[in-house]
Amino acid sequence: MKIHLTSVFVDDQTRAEHFYTRVLGFVKKHDVPLGGADRWLTVVAPDDPEGTELLLEPARHPAVGPYREALVEDGIPLAQFAVDDVAAEYERLSALGVRFTQEPLTAGPVTMAVFDDTCGNLIQIATRAG
Repeated sequence: MKIHLTSVFVDDQTRAEHFYTRVLGFVKKHDVPLGGADRWLTVVAPDDPEGTELLLEPARHPAVGPYREALVEDGIPLAQFAVDDVAAEYERLSALGVRFTQEPLTAGPVTMAVFDDTCGNLIQIATRAG
């Protein structure tokens, strides 16, 4: 068994597509209209096009709002992405205007930072030493 797809609830799929592709650097994999403004919109890592897909899912379910608000209020990231170098990625994303809620911090063998994805979520980036 392996993880094939996971999702992040987003307020606006168009804004999320821009942020996740043009700012973070993911590549769009699927973009299928679902009726109305909703789409089956997934992105993947550019160096792993057949890898795990991230669904940029419309945040329409009534439970999503309170759930995400509670996570953001408590500073808890909804997802974590692996990067080769947190400090370098922090600098790159900061230069692009990404707002970090936690600067790079080392805790044991992991260095991490947390940013606002502009779509209602906090996302953590992390590098594991060794």
